[in-house]
Amino acid sequence: MSDRSELDLRIEIAEGKPPRDLRKRVERHLAAGELVALPTETVYGIAARADSPEALERLRALKGRDAARALSWHVASREVVERFDELRPLARRLAARYWPGPLTLVLHGVPEGLEGLASDGWLGVRLPANLTTQGVIEGLDFAVCLSSANKSGGQPCTSGPAVEQLFGDDLALVVDGGPSRLGESSGVLKLGRGQFELLREGLLPIEDLRRIAGLRLGFCCTGNTCRSPMAEGLALRLIAERLGVAGPRERQAVAEFGFEISSFGTFASPGARASSYTLDVLAQRDIALSEHASTPATPELVRELDQVYCLTRSHLDALKAMLPPGRAKKLALLDPDGRDIADPIGGSLAVYEQCGDAILRALEAHASDWA
Repeated sequence: MSDRSELDLRIEIAEGKPPRDLRKRVERHLAAGELVALPTETVYGIAARADSPEALERLRALKGRDAARALSWHVASREVVERFDELRPLARRLAARYWPGPLTLVLHGVPEGLEGLASDGWLGVRLPANLTTQGVIEGLDFAVCLSSANKSGGQPCTSGPAVEQLFGDDLALVVDGGPSRLGESSGVLKLGRGQFELLREGLLPIEDLRRIAGLRLGFCCTGNTCRSPMAEGLALRLIAERLGVAGPRERQAVAEFGFEISSFGTFASPGARASSYTLDVLAQRDIALSEHASTPATPELVRELDQVYCLTRSHLDALKAMLPPGRAKKLALLDPDGRDIADPIGGSLAVYEQCGDAILRALEAHASDWA
């Protein structure tokens, strides 16, 4: 830190863990409801105490921002996604990949004390990558929000001097961490039931976000005409229901969240239709799989998937034999208790229904890991 006096507005600091005296100074200003500019890897932000209506009003007035517009909660840990219930597995995967970093997740639900940041029950959350700002936030015993350092509709500031020039004495302190590394606002993704919408692209294309948020799931039996197509159809419906997009176009709808569901067989002949009883069992649940064509399992197909569930131990062993050593972690039995799900081929509709019920119970045991 420079040798500037305590009364100076702008304090220069190299990025890294902030000194204790700086952290305490920022804490003192924010606790009193004052505004402090902090660096992030994208642009500079103006910080305010998130549970202080007066501080939030001061922030909005400074920026000339509509009082109804949401503000983003800035955090120091990925664990905050556990405080939101909707589509938590997707939020976890996105946070694991992109936090700390230039992604704001707009999630449904508002933790207590943060009502002043939210809009219609949705709240933006971000873990910035700047180590100084992370260290400041981590040491606080109250939540903070950061809003880009700009007047409403203007370009955000990417340096401490620019913040000082624009806002002057309206701020209690400007923590100057040098020029912003990226110089562009974070991407903003709205994620909840029925919602996967990129509100602001930033540096992250929506295709990349879908790929990380969703999963490519495969189901494997022998001929890919009875059990694995049943598992595919039931899994598709289960995931669509959890995402809030069940309906006639649910395969396309779950793809909007990054999910791909497929099935194949260890001894499948290419192009065979699903058995009539399999289609009947699915039709009872209003699931259509009439265009199904059986697909043989191949190493290339398996490698493209995030997780493969096998209906029996023999299917699991067959797939393991296809893959190089160390590549079988993505393979598992569908039944979480390690039981085989017997082949209904040659049986009555009732036998197929019992098979479908067993598959559905197994799928439900995994669903909370998917969506």
